[in-house]
Amino acid sequence: MTADPIMQHRHFEALYAASEDPWQVRERWYEQRKRALLLACLGKPRYRSAFEPGCGNGEMTAALAPRCDRLLACDGAASAVAAARRRLGERPASTRIEQRSLPSDWPAGERFDLIVMSELGYYFDGAALDGMLAMAHANLEEDGELVLCHWLHDFEDRLLPTAALHARACALPGLVRTVHHQERDFLLEAWQMTPAGPGTPA
Repeated sequence: MTADPIMQHRHFEALYAASEDPWQVRERWYEQRKRALLLACLGKPRYRSAFEPGCGNGEMTAALAPRCDRLLACDGAASAVAAARRRLGERPASTRIEQRSLPSDWPAGERFDLIVMSELGYYFDGAALDGMLAMAHANLEEDGELVLCHWLHDFEDRLLPTAALHARACALPGLVRTVHHQERDFLLEAWQMTPAGPGTPA
């Protein structure tokens, strides 16, 4: 996979135009179980405002929505956004599904207490991923959580290994890792913001 954003956009647009569920995230038990594990790893029962970049056809979005007062989900492919909107059906106004090209259209001005990046980071080169992680860090509320979940094996479209992209999240300042769950096929990790206290450098 090239790092050229135009080529990436065409690639994913073609995938979702050919199939509403190109990776079978709706039907495969592996995907259903992984989604349930991610939801179980979240530290709070409910969130004020969440962001899911790279939402694909909206399966994770549909699972997150009942636990969020507000939820923004986005994808770069118009066909994926259309599929996600169909999946969510008559969603409330508090759940927004938008077409955004990342990292340029990252919602830098918004604040979230949950950001979920699932099966997304390895489609970006190091510089683009570092930029998105820095923006995610800046977006997080003082009690915010950042969750990453990624496939471990090599594949044609991958630009970064999963271990490397999760290590970049570990290096963000002021975050404490609260979850580390690794299986043969995927790595799931979560971090929480830690407000500066007495005697703690800001």
